[in-house]
Amino acid sequence: MTFSIVARQGDAYGVAVASKFLAVGALVPEAGPHGAVATQAWGRVAYRRELLDALADGQSPEAALERCTAADAGSATRQLGVVGAEGAATFTGAEAPDWAGGRSGEADDLAWAIQGNILAGEQVVEQMERTWLERGDLPFEARLVAALRAGDEAGGDRRGRQSAAVVAHQPGRGYDETGVLADLRVDDHPDPVAELTRLLDLHELYFGLPGEPIPLTGPLAEEVRRRLAEQGRTHQDLRAALTDWAGEVNLEGRLLPDGIDARVLQMLRERPGG
Repeated sequence: MTFSIVARQGDAYGVAVASKFLAVGALVPEAGPHGAVATQAWGRVAYRRELLDALADGQSPEAALERCTAADAGSATRQLGVVGAEGAATFTGAEAPDWAGGRSGEADDLAWAIQGNILAGEQVVEQMERTWLERGDLPFEARLVAALRAGDEAGGDRRGRQSAAVVAHQPGRGYDETGVLADLRVDDHPDPVAELTRLLDLHELYFGLPGEPIPLTGPLAEEVRRRLAEQGRTHQDLRAALTDWAGEVNLEGRLLPDGIDARVLQMLRERPGG
């Protein structure tokens, strides 16, 4: 009742998933420093920890998946995707509801497992894989969601749409360097993949790394000073006014010592009164 991509890019692991099912992000995906897992169809949530622990112990995705499903009396009803440092594996039990299937692969620093059940057809996983391979220009978590969106546009879950999620982990990244690149869920929405895309853009705005600094000199400095004054920041010192405003709108992580980030400038220009 779900389609997902589980993937690795370098040392980043993640899952993007969508379904005609309430709060799919609460049940299907998990990612950590050693790998990522999606458990679906008649999903067994315990697989997430079992498989991630096996990957942390050095097992390959194929070996971990085979060992876990062999011990599960209900494995014929399951569907799984697993990615670790040594590759990727996908599993579709014989009793998973049609259309059901998946594909996995490796290339350069990438590994992926894409799978789904009750899909509009095999084209869903085909389009997801094609988009995943083509969109190397995107940040990892956005690349996952782009692949998910391609599957949705190819027909996705043939029963309709309801929820979507993305989780991604990379050591040393994320808020406070926790490793959490993204952990976003749309639990109940008429167009959940589009809404997930919107949330991910906001996540990048608030938690992403700032770009190259634009020098705050000349006419641009005067424009920023004027726009900050219109927001009630009338400090004589431009940097103090900008810092004060950025703290109010949660953009303090994008402040730069020697200029202004392009997205900070864009948001300042778009704010009412700015």
